[in-house]
Amino acid sequence: MSKNNNLSIVTKGILKENPVFVLVLGTCPTLAVTNNVFGAFGMGIAAMIVLICSNMLISALRKVIPDSVRIPSYIVIIAGFVTIVQMLVQAFLPDLDKLLGVYLPLIVVNCIILGRAEMFAGKNTVGKSALDGVGMGIGFTFALVSMAIVREVLGAASFAGIAIPFLEPYKISFLVKAPGGLLVYGVLIALVYIITNGKAPKKRSFSCEGCPSRATCNPSACGGEKEEA
Repeated sequence: MSKNNNLSIVTKGILKENPVFVLVLGTCPTLAVTNNVFGAFGMGIAAMIVLICSNMLISALRKVIPDSVRIPSYIVIIAGFVTIVQMLVQAFLPDLDKLLGVYLPLIVVNCIILGRAEMFAGKNTVGKSALDGVGMGIGFTFALVSMAIVREVLGAASFAGIAIPFLEPYKISFLVKAPGGLLVYGVLIALVYIITNGKAPKKRSFSCEGCPSRATCNPSACGGEKEEA
């Protein structure tokens, strides 16, 4: 792998193909944990660890796993790493575990992790898959933390649970609630769109090969069996 190619794999997930602000994935945990910077950072790091480890193992086993059980196998692998991370958090960071609650084990069904397993790790080498996990993980963490900073500082007059007294009279409590989270999310998506000049990835490949539902679906309805520019 060339250095430029390696760098491109890592950096694309940070902004150009940010999983939250550009690909609009992982919306549920994004809105749920971004009312606190500490919780947002913890969720981002936990997801990144799972993403890197699952990407590497799935890539290593990509020629062994049959297509007919591809998705279930990916979920089992991801669930194994999520369980390990959850046990470590419970043992060493109980406050973070309480803060994240059910959203920590729900990393198993985070569409960012399963999506990268299907679209990247299942088709590339272990090294490239690890780099993809790093890039997407950093992008996910960046998105969560940036949202949390806006919501917690302006909405709760605190940072990572530490009060900011001079902001107390001016805090906008609406921002730490679900509607406020959606508002901040939309504004940041628009901001990233402006920064990147709307250059989100437009080329997508669709293929029905190996899909267990291929015989029962209509490929033309979902864009299957073709490549769009």
